Amino acid sequence: MGVTGTGKTTIGSLLSQSLGFPFYDGDDFHPPENIHKMSRGIPLNDRDRLPWLLALRDLIARLISEGNSGIIACSALKQAYRELLQGDRRDIIWIYLKGDYDEVLSRIKQRQKHFMKEDMLRSQFEALEEPNDAFTVSISASPNDILEQILDQLKKI
Repeated sequence: MGVTGTGKTTIGSLLSQSLGFPFYDGDDFHPPENIHKMSRGIPLNDRDRLPWLLALRDLIARLISEGNSGIIACSALKQAYRELLQGDRRDIIWIYLKGDYDEVLSRIKQRQKHFMKEDMLRSQFEALEEPNDAFTVSISASPNDILEQILDQLKKI
């Protein structure tokens, strides 16, 4: 979890390959209206996010009911969003990819063909409620170093 541009897809894919769990990009679960809105530079509000969060919650419930694990890249910016996604389950592990505004902005400026525009980054930082119940990893390291940090943390649980 984390704001746009922190490497959720990159790290999630690496973690998926390393652990052998399927990877799901939360962006793929946005309704078309959300993608259209974001591509026009309009930040989503809580009402916009609800169908997206419910789709991700359904994915989590399906994986768990089938006895499967998975890696999901999702911004999950607010505690209420994480609580909605998690429900009463205690077997969900949150990994927070943390970076400061300038660091993330420089990454976003390098991205191409992504619906999230750089001017929306400020709204994501404003909405962000940093988690207390997550592994927090700085995005300053290389993707492989971040992966190793996460794998080391997972070995401890």
